[in-house]
Amino acid sequence: MKKLFKLEHPKIKVPRVVDSVKHEIKKYLKKERSTPLPTGARYWGFNCKIGESEETATDVHLSSLLKSVDALVEKNSMTIYVEITPEAIEVAEPEPIEPIAEQEV
Repeated sequence: MKKLFKLEHPKIKVPRVVDSVKHEIKKYLKKERSTPLPTGARYWGFNCKIGESEETATDVHLSSLLKSVDALVEKNSMTIYVEITPEAIEVAEPEPIEPIAEQEV
């Protein structure tokens, strides 16, 4: 998802537009998590970028994405660029631990 949200609207106030932006982000994440995983993958990971424009967007962790939206609104930014790229994460199986043989004393 690559999208530029404009927070200015002639009839809707900014806090309601921000709520709709957050809702759209959550809806997209839910949709992507429900897609089937490729073989060998354990879960979906997401690479996220956020900023006032595509050029100024910085990488953020998924857990701080919505907080970053609030931070941009506090800076009186009237546009928010959000880029979320899903990535299938493969977790290597841990090697089994061999029990230590008891030593005779």
